[in-house]
Amino acid sequence: MSVVVLLDFRLKPDVVEESKRFFEKMLPETRAYPGCEGLDVYSNVDDPTDIVFYERWQSKEHYQKYFAWRSGSGSMDEFGKKLAEPPTIRYFNRLDI
Repeated sequence: MSVVVLLDFRLKPDVVEESKRFFEKMLPETRAYPGCEGLDVYSNVDDPTDIVFYERWQSKEHYQKYFAWRSGSGSMDEFGKKLAEPPTIRYFNRLDI
């Protein structure tokens, strides 16, 4: 069964536009990674530094494999420099109710 991954983070105010360009460059690889079923990016209506990635993966393990690959590529270090605080990652299963 698919899993939803919510990656929630807050950007430093002075890098919001730069970060959007970074994501445009990075996200095609994420969407093409094995196990990724989709990824949407949202910004908080009242605070553009508050960003959520809404991701759908075949499994938590698929996401963790992707995350390990992304971390090893160095792009997570670049991403980390843009953050105002540590991100949160949460995993959700769909309930059939």
